[in-house]
Amino acid sequence: MLIRPIRAADLAPLLDLARATGVGVTTLQPDEARLARRIATSEASFAGSASREEANYLFVLEDDEAARVVGTCGIAVAVGLDEPWYNYRVGVAVHHSPDIGVYRQLQTLFLTNDLTGGSELCSLFLHPEYRRGGNGGLLSRSRLLFLAAHPERFDARVFAELRGVSDAAGHSPFWESLGRHFFQMEFARADMLSGIGDKGFIAELMPQHPVYTAFLSEAAQAVIGEVHEATRPARAMLEAEGFAWRGYCDIFDAGPAVECELPAIRSVRDSRTFRAGRLTDEAEAQGDWLVCNGWHAGFRAVRCRAVETGDDLLLGDADLARLEVKAGDPVRATGAGRGS
Repeated sequence: MLIRPIRAADLAPLLDLARATGVGVTTLQPDEARLARRIATSEASFAGSASREEANYLFVLEDDEAARVVGTCGIAVAVGLDEPWYNYRVGVAVHHSPDIGVYRQLQTLFLTNDLTGGSELCSLFLHPEYRRGGNGGLLSRSRLLFLAAHPERFDARVFAELRGVSDAAGHSPFWESLGRHFFQMEFARADMLSGIGDKGFIAELMPQHPVYTAFLSEAAQAVIGEVHEATRPARAMLEAEGFAWRGYCDIFDAGPAVECELPAIRSVRDSRTFRAGRLTDEAEAQGDWLVCNGWHAGFRAVRCRAVETGDDLLLGDADLARLEVKAGDPVRATGAGRGS
């Protein structure tokens, strides 16, 4: 299994993955023209020719034995610089009347652009047939190694907006209790419009004043900051990496935006740079490693067994070939024990 940058030839399998995501993965809509533009933007980002507000990296997980793209993930360098980025911030409003002995703390939702400029981990999706054998951890954490290798290209604040709760038919209790009253459209359509970059309607239609959650249904209140069942492993992995929910949630389904400072991300903090070496006896390989090469445009990452000898990391011939490195080239690595 291999992580690499997406390329134009991956459009068809990327479209297949997008069709399989279901409602709620906003940045991975099954729109062929939109996905083609995303691939072109990613290629420009890896080439170093995209501006900061445009830069958006997209990676794929390839079953290199079957020559099949089976997953994708991405990093947006700086959200909200070319179009507004909206979230709700969960807060508290205090109402107090000593004359009648009433003191109330009420939860509020306030429309903000507070995450503007932050780097977003996005577009994570793994084909159901491959949700085993550490593939999820490789897919999600490989981009953290990319952050570690090229921190100057990203913001110090890194976040991931996780898919909120919805049922098998794509109905969101939060949307039904709040968004529908202002938008008069289905959750799936609002999510699609936002995903393809048409965010103007948000500013035009969303309430500009704080929303008291007490006015929402109990079902809607219960899902604020919660994730879709399929997203729980991704949330657990990010929390193990040091990400935490600090009160920001999606305006459509109330899924949490979890955050961490880039240097504090565990795979960034704990990863090391080694010299690649050739492992002559693969029976000596020990431990389970997540390894990437030191390149930008030619980024590659694999999960493998290796031998650490001081500043050298000895890898088998097949893994050296997957990483497109030779003995003496720089590689970055960390333990691959976390994640599924």
